[in-house]
Amino acid sequence: MAKRTLIQILTAFLYNGNLPGFLNGRIWQGPSKSICVPGLNCYSCPGALGACPLGALQSSLSGVLLRFPFYVLGLMLLFGLLFGRTVCGWLCPFGFIQELLYKIPSPKFTKNKATRTLTKLKYIIGLLFVIILPVIFFYVVGVGAPAFCKYICPAGTLEAALPLLSTNPFLKQNLGMLFNWKLFLLLVTVIASIVIYRPFCRFICPLGAFYSLFNKLSYFGIQVDNVKCIGCDACIRKCKMDCAKVGDRECINCGECIDTCPVNAISLGSKVKKADTNVAEATIINFCNHL
Repeated sequence: MAKRTLIQILTAFLYNGNLPGFLNGRIWQGPSKSICVPGLNCYSCPGALGACPLGALQSSLSGVLLRFPFYVLGLMLLFGLLFGRTVCGWLCPFGFIQELLYKIPSPKFTKNKATRTLTKLKYIIGLLFVIILPVIFFYVVGVGAPAFCKYICPAGTLEAALPLLSTNPFLKQNLGMLFNWKLFLLLVTVIASIVIYRPFCRFICPLGAFYSLFNKLSYFGIQVDNVKCIGCDACIRKCKMDCAKVGDRECINCGECIDTCPVNAISLGSKVKKADTNVAEATIINFCNHL
C-alpha cells in the first residue's frame, strides 16, 4: 500500500526531525524529549525528538530509585487502545527498515507453524528483560538496569550507537564486548530481515507484544464483515505475518489483505463504525427472517 509506505516515511522523519544531530553527534534535549512516540525509536538517536516508550518504561525501573511508570504505561495504554498493532504496521521506523530489507531479492522463508510458535518468544523476552531483570538488578546490585535496551535492542545500535560513533572519536576509544555483542545482534537482525519478513517484530519486540494485547479492543484497525466473508482464507494466505485470522494478535493492520478478498469483506478504519453497521445489518436480517 503506497499510502502506508508514505506514512511510514513521514513517521520516521517526524520521530527523528533533529537532522543537525546526525552531523554534530548531539542528542536532542528539548522539551519534546519527555513525550513518548508510539513506535520503537531509540531515545539516544541523534535525530530523535521524542522518547521510546519501551526505553522510557525501562528507565522508570532503572537507576537508584524504582518508580512506578504511571505516565509511560498510561501513554502505552492509550496507544494500544487507539491503534493496537497498527503502530507496528504504520508508525514504527524500525519495522519499516525491516520491510525495506525484505525487498532485497533473495530466497525467502515463509510463515509456518514453527514461526507461529516463535511469536510467543517476544512475550517471554518482554517480561524477562523489560520488567524482571531491571528489578532483579536493583535488588541485587542496588541499581536497576534497562536490560532490553542494554543487551538486546538492535534498533538502539542502528539508530543511536552507529551514528554517534561516526561523529564522536571519544566513544570509539571506549568500545568493549557489549558493543560487539550488540553489533552482532544487529547484523543477525539485518540478515534475517532480508530472508524473513519483519523477524524482530514477529519474534523479539516487547512493544509489539504489548500492543498485540489490544488488537481486538483497539478503536482503529482491520475489520472483517462476517456477513460478507465466505471463509476462503485468501487473506491469511496473502499475509506475511503469523496471523491465524485477520485482526488477531499477530496482525499489524497493514491492509495488504484488503485487495486480496474476493468479496470485499475486509476494511481498515474505525472499528466502532463498522461494528455498528454490522449490528444494524444483522438486526435487519434477523427481523426479515422472522417475518
